[in-house]
Amino acid sequence: MRPWAWVAAVTWMAACSAAAAHGEQPLSMIAVERTTLAVDDAAHVKASPAVLGLEGQYSGWVEVEFFHPDPSGDDWIGVFSPANFSAAICEPENKRQYPPVLCTAPIKYQFAKFKNDGYSKSGKGYLKLQLINQREDFSFALFSGGLLKPKLIAVSNKVTFVNPKAPVYPRLAQGKSWNEMTVTWTSGYDIKEAVPFVEWGEKGGRRFLSPAGTLTFDRNSMCGAPARTVGWRHPGYIHTSYLKDLWPDSMYTYRLGHRLPNGTRVWSKSYSFKASPYPGQDSLQRVVIFGDMGKAEADGSNEYNNFQPGSLNTTNQIIRDLENIDMVVHIGDICYANGYLSQWDQFTAQIEPIASTVPYMVGSGNHERDWPGTGSFYGNLDSGGECGVPAQTVFYTPAENRAKFWYATDYGMFRFCIAHTEEDWRPGTEQYKFIEHCLSSVDRQKQPWLIFLAHRVLGYSSNSYYGFEGTFEEPMGREALQELWQKYKVDLAFYGHVHNYERTCPVYQSQCVVNASNHYSGPFQATTHVVVGGAGASLSDFITSKIQWSHFRDFDHGFGKLTAFNHSSLLFEYKKSRDGNVYDHFTISRDYRDVLACSVDNCPRTSLAS
Repeated sequence: MRPWAWVAAVTWMAACSAAAAHGEQPLSMIAVERTTLAVDDAAHVKASPAVLGLEGQYSGWVEVEFFHPDPSGDDWIGVFSPANFSAAICEPENKRQYPPVLCTAPIKYQFAKFKNDGYSKSGKGYLKLQLINQREDFSFALFSGGLLKPKLIAVSNKVTFVNPKAPVYPRLAQGKSWNEMTVTWTSGYDIKEAVPFVEWGEKGGRRFLSPAGTLTFDRNSMCGAPARTVGWRHPGYIHTSYLKDLWPDSMYTYRLGHRLPNGTRVWSKSYSFKASPYPGQDSLQRVVIFGDMGKAEADGSNEYNNFQPGSLNTTNQIIRDLENIDMVVHIGDICYANGYLSQWDQFTAQIEPIASTVPYMVGSGNHERDWPGTGSFYGNLDSGGECGVPAQTVFYTPAENRAKFWYATDYGMFRFCIAHTEEDWRPGTEQYKFIEHCLSSVDRQKQPWLIFLAHRVLGYSSNSYYGFEGTFEEPMGREALQELWQKYKVDLAFYGHVHNYERTCPVYQSQCVVNASNHYSGPFQATTHVVVGGAGASLSDFITSKIQWSHFRDFDHGFGKLTAFNHSSLLFEYKKSRDGNVYDHFTISRDYRDVLACSVDNCPRTSLAS
């Protein structure tokens, strides 16, 4: 190999490794299968209170006090659920593998010395940890030997919620029709134990009862480790109910219910939402868009400094502005569970204030779907063996086939065409046909604002690992799709996957059709591409050179917000997660006659015949 080629190869591998590190799951740092038993009767772990949720809360804080007579700096506390984690035995993946002593990874962990400066000398420590209702009891275990050679020293008493099976974490989503809202939630009740339903109605009006369907999955549904081994935890039961024939813009209240065989009803707390506007309705409509948020822990556990530092900031900024938000679209890399199933509960708890109030629409990313030999377009290990099953079960989408994960949804003056980059999108494929139909079938008099969304960057990005490739896009990304965007006059295309913010000029075939601006008016010229993948995961570098079509870049955590004021005025804002302030924005002013006008490569054929 020539020297320059070797350098290029090393640079490319380094870039790929950097990209992969963005999705590293902290729980994967723990070699739980190598645990040895080293119980020390002189050590102890005590947790209090023993019972949480006495007033119906879904989360609570636990004080954990512990002592180790022979402490070291790499001791750590693991939070386990179910509490008798040490009784579980994993089946070996092959004949040469022996079942480990422990086959259950903790839900989260924290080093014993965290905020305990004298621990290494005294062996005494104290942690305050947050728990959420996850259908089982909890225990806290003290380990020595660090994360790679853990030794189990002591286990605490059990901690539980008053009703571990309670219905929790409702997630709203647009249904398949504009006047339908779906409610999905999680519980510990199998359909044989209790009948799930939703009680709902207009605020102050008549109440209705709507039944719910129930889904779940088992260990065999997973495609590989760790999802099928140390990361496995039963996901509970996922219920979805369909609230139909809603009146546009009306306020509704609802609560989740389960009817037990003896007639008793178990209720969640009450929630409310605003029904969608009528298609084409001329009113204020606001949609937040981002990708790659993931989850983070409010108690500081489970997280390395380079993993999802912006997640809670993004979540909290959206909650603060929730009165001014009508819908959220999270375009892939949802929670970065990466095969540790407990994290799906953690994520739905984190977004509950948002998802219980406005539709929370999701797309699928590499960390939800990709796994070798399972039909994903990319044969990498990014899903940790989940191969799309948890994502398509935990969240509802109005897709014809939820395993495909592409769908269209209309909201007032918007049409959103949400693609699935982990399935082939090239001409001749089922997805390509969907994309063209979604773009071509919209009535621009009703939905003047046409938006394309996908997880990987099928458009333009000057991120470093795309830059090393020289294409500034996902391989095979825009080659065929750009003709569709131009032909059908797609206003904006949004992407995640790259963990930063970037906005292009209105660009077609790598050329700015018009110069980038903070205001565009008149007929459509070309699609503006926006990367909004900086919602939480560790940030991605840009190449240092300036690219002609790249107008605004930001190496920070943030998210986008679209505001349609009416049929002819649209505002986009980029906000930083740290403070919620606007750091980039532009407006589009366009009348319907401007939509009918043509520009490069989208003029209909005409005839001089009379």
